[in-house]
Amino acid sequence: MTQDKHASRIEREIDANLRRVYQDVADEQVPDRFTDLLARLKAADSGKRGSNAE
Repeated sequence: MTQDKHASRIEREIDANLRRVYQDVADEQVPDRFTDLLARLKAADSGKRGSNAE
């Protein structure tokens, strides 16, 4: 095996492993506390917009 082929194989393995790890993280569910926080922030923002319209 030449040095270039060996490096290329290693690069492909690293690429595949990084993609797998990234996909695992991307597939995780958003914690309930974050969705609750986003809902509260959205409600507070809507309240501010409503009071600015008056």
